[in-house]
Amino acid sequence: MNLSNTLFYLIAQSEGQTAQPGGLGSFMPLILIFIIFYFLMIRPQSQKRKQLQKQVEAMRTGDKVITAGGIHGLVTNVKKQSVSVKVDNNVKIEFEKGSIATVISKDSSAPEPEPESSETKTEESNQDTFQRDK
Repeated sequence: MNLSNTLFYLIAQSEGQTAQPGGLGSFMPLILIFIIFYFLMIRPQSQKRKQLQKQVEAMRTGDKVITAGGIHGLVTNVKKQSVSVKVDNNVKIEFEKGSIATVISKDSSAPEPEPESSETKTEESNQDTFQRDK
């Protein structure tokens, strides 16, 4: 019995002598994880949100947009808080500016090729000129 008590006492003494890490040293892995999380997740998302906000503020009539619901359309009227979007012939829907997910400016898009015959041109002018991305 005396030997087992002595062993338990020595083991307890040796465990008590190990140095405990300091306050800041124990939080260092958490701080590192947060820094990595910030640069990989938070910062790129906030930059993307700011860029979209600038595009929505600069939106004009004639720009193509995609809403958060996936509706593609052509901007026909821009108001202070909302936007009218033409989605088909004689079909216009009014959306809040916050629901616009993508703005495709008519200045940034590539010019479309000219039709070869005048008949094709008149048919095209009678129809909606907005073409969805395929």
